[in-house]
Amino acid sequence: MRRPEFDPHGSARESTGKRALARGAIAMTLLALSTRAACAVALPTDLSDLTLEDLGRVVISSVAKAPEPLAKAPAAVYVISHDDIMRSGARSVPDILRLAPNLEVFQTSPSNYVVTARGFSGNNTAQNFPNKLLVLIDGRSVYSPIFSGMYWDDQFVLPENIERIEVISGPGGALWGANAVNGVINIITRNTSEADGGLLAVRVGTLESSAAVQYGGALGKDAHYRVYARDVRRRELDNASGRPARNGWNNPQVGFRVDWQSSPDDALMLQGDLHDGRTDQPGGSDARSTEADVLARWQHTISGTSSFQLQTYYDHVHRRSSNDGGSGFALDTLDVEIQHGLAVGKRHQLLWGLGDRIYRYDITPRIAVASSLLWDPARNTQNLANAFVQDQVTLTPDTQLTLGLKAEDDPYSGVSVLPNLRLSWTPGQNTLLWAGASRAVRTPTPFDVDVREKLGPVLFLTGNPVFKREKLTAYEAGWRGQVATRATVSVSLYYNVYDDLRTIELSPTGLPLIWGNGMKGHTYGVEAWGSYAISDWWQLGAGFDAQRQHLGFKPGASGLLGVAQAGDDPEYQGFLRSMMNLSDSWTLYADLRGVDALPDPKVPGYMELDLRIGWLVNDKLELSLSGSNLLHAWHREYPAGDRIGRGVSLDARLNF
Repeated sequence: MRRPEFDPHGSARESTGKRALARGAIAMTLLALSTRAACAVALPTDLSDLTLEDLGRVVISSVAKAPEPLAKAPAAVYVISHDDIMRSGARSVPDILRLAPNLEVFQTSPSNYVVTARGFSGNNTAQNFPNKLLVLIDGRSVYSPIFSGMYWDDQFVLPENIERIEVISGPGGALWGANAVNGVINIITRNTSEADGGLLAVRVGTLESSAAVQYGGALGKDAHYRVYARDVRRRELDNASGRPARNGWNNPQVGFRVDWQSSPDDALMLQGDLHDGRTDQPGGSDARSTEADVLARWQHTISGTSSFQLQTYYDHVHRRSSNDGGSGFALDTLDVEIQHGLAVGKRHQLLWGLGDRIYRYDITPRIAVASSLLWDPARNTQNLANAFVQDQVTLTPDTQLTLGLKAEDDPYSGVSVLPNLRLSWTPGQNTLLWAGASRAVRTPTPFDVDVREKLGPVLFLTGNPVFKREKLTAYEAGWRGQVATRATVSVSLYYNVYDDLRTIELSPTGLPLIWGNGMKGHTYGVEAWGSYAISDWWQLGAGFDAQRQHLGFKPGASGLLGVAQAGDDPEYQGFLRSMMNLSDSWTLYADLRGVDALPDPKVPGYMELDLRIGWLVNDKLELSLSGSNLLHAWHREYPAGDRIGRGVSLDARLNF
C-alpha cells in the first residue's frame, strides 16, 4: 500500500539536458552583450552584520504568532533570508529548505521530497509517511489532512518573492495546532510594494530547465500588485538500480498578489495561485496534480498596544493517476481564523485567537487484481476547530515568561489540550538563554481510520475506528550568543517523549491487520549553527545536528516490522558554507554538506558540494553558473529513492 496518491514516472534524456545547456549558454551570452543598464538587481555589499543587535532587526512571527525580534525568540528557530535564497541559486522550496541546519531534506525523485525536523522521516515499507511537520505559506496550511503529510510537488513560491522562511524545530502545537509536532516551516512572501517593474528569470540545465516572468506596479496611491507565470521541466533520474526511472516532471503555475494600505491603521492582502503539474509514467498517460488557492487577510491596528487580524483562505487540490485505474482524490479546504493582540498593563502581552477549518474530500479508490486501496467512507466533510491564548509576561527587564494554551477539536479524537511554557533570559546585551516545555499531538486522519487494503479478494489491512492521537511531550533549552565581534552561535538541546505512535497490529483472527498505537519512546539531540564574517566581503557559516532515538513497543503490541517503521533517520548531518562578494559585480557561493547513513533500510551516507558563481552584468541583468552534487556522479538520499545526479545550470535574471 502507498500513501493516498499516485506514483509518478516519466522520461527525458541526459543528452537533451546537455543540448539545452549549450543553447542556453549562447542565448545568455547574447543577452548579456545586448542589455543596457536600468535598475533593480543589486548585490549586498556588507556581509559582516552578525551581532545580536543586528539579529534584533530581523523580525519573525512564527514563534509567538506575532512580530518579535529573532534575537529574543525563545525557540530553536533558523531564518532563511531573501539574500540567502538568492545567493544559493535554489529554485524549489525543498531545495531552499536545505539551507536550514535544523531540517532533514531527502530527494526521492525529480518532483518528490521528504522533509522532516528532529527525525521521523517515515518508512515506505511500513506505510508510515512523514507526518509531524506543519508547513505554512503566508499563513496557509499546506499539509494534507487526508494523511497529515506533504506533497512537495504542489508547493512552489517564486524565490524572488520570498521575504524569509522561518524554520522552527520543536513543537508549536500551542499556537499552530495539529501537525506542529516536531517543527513548523513558515514561508513569508514579500509585500508587492517591493516588486514594481518586471522580472524575467530563466534557467537552462542538465537536470532542470525553467522560466518565470513577473510584473508588478501601483494601483493608485495606496495599493500595489504583482502577477507571475512560470514553468519548470525536470528531467528523469535513474532509479535505485541504475535504470531510467521515466519520471520527468513539469509544473506550470500562475499567480497574483495585491496589497492595499487602505488607511494608516488598515492593511489588506489578497493572493492566489493555480498550477497543473504532470509527471511522466511508463506505460500510461501523465499523472496530474492540480491545485488552486486564494487567501485574503485584513490587519487592523486598534491602538499602539492592540491589533486585530482576520484571515481566510480556500484551497482546491486534485491528484489523479491513470496507472492505478484512475485513482486519486479531490480535496477542498476552507479556513477562517481571527487573532487579537493587546498589552495588558506594563507586563503582559496577550494574544488570543479562534479558527475553524472545513475540508471535504472525495477519494477515487485504486482497484486492481493484485491489490486494491479503498476508503470507507470515500467522501466526507470534516472540520477542525480551535481556540488559543498566549501571555508573554515580563518578569524583569531581562526575563520573560511565555504561557500558552490551545484547544483543538478534531473529527476523530475530540478535543486536544496543548500547553506551552517558555522562559527566556538575556544576561547581557549579546546573550540569550531560554528553556521550554510543551505538548503537541498528531491527530487521526482518514488514512488512520478509514482506509481498507485488499490483496486480491482478501482484506489485508484496515483503519482503526478508535485510533488515538500520537502524543509528544517536549523539553528544550538553548543559548544564542555573540562569541566574537563578527561571530554568532546558536545551540539548542531537546528531549522528546512520544507515546501512542502508529504501528501495525494483528486483529483477533490474524487478518486483517489493523493500525494501532503500540509504540512509545524518547529521542534527544543537539542542533547548532553559527556564522563568522572574516571581512565585509566574506562570510562563513556552519551547522550541525545530531539525534538519538530510543523507541520500543508497548505491552501487547505485535512488534511487526520493528521500530524502524517510525522513521529512517540519519544520526547526524552538517554543512559548511562560504559566501563571498568577490567584487562589486561577482559573487561566489559554496555549500558542502554531509549526511550520515540511514540505518533501516540502509542507505549510505554521502557528502556533496554545491557551487554558484554570479555575475552582475549591470544594474539590470545577473547571470550565474551553478553546479549541484559536484563530488560524485550520483548518490541516493532515501530508501527506494532515485539516484540524485550531478547537475549544472545557467541562470539569467533580468529586471525591466
